[in-house]
Amino acid sequence: MSTITAQHVRELLSSSDPDPLLVLLEGRPRVVSAAEAGGDRYRGAVEVVSRDDLAAGLGPGTLSEQELEALASRLESVVSELGG
Repeated sequence: MSTITAQHVRELLSSSDPDPLLVLLEGRPRVVSAAEAGGDRYRGAVEVVSRDDLAAGLGPGTLSEQELEALASRLESVVSELGG
C-alpha cells in the first residue's frame, strides 16, 4: 500500500479539475475528478477527501512543504483508522 504524501496533497489542492478527489484504489492514492471517481475505472475506490473539504480547514495563502507533509500525515492516519 502506498502512503499519502505531500505530493498527493499538492496535486489535490492545485488540480485544474473543478471537483477533484483524493481516493484510494487498490491501496494506492490517486487524485481524480469526481466524475471519474463515479465511473467503472475507479469502481471500489475509497474517497479520502475532496479538495473543497480539505481547503475548508486551511487558511489563505500558499502552504509550506512542512504544512503539506503534516496534512498528508493526517490523511494517512485517517486512512489507517479506516483500515484502508
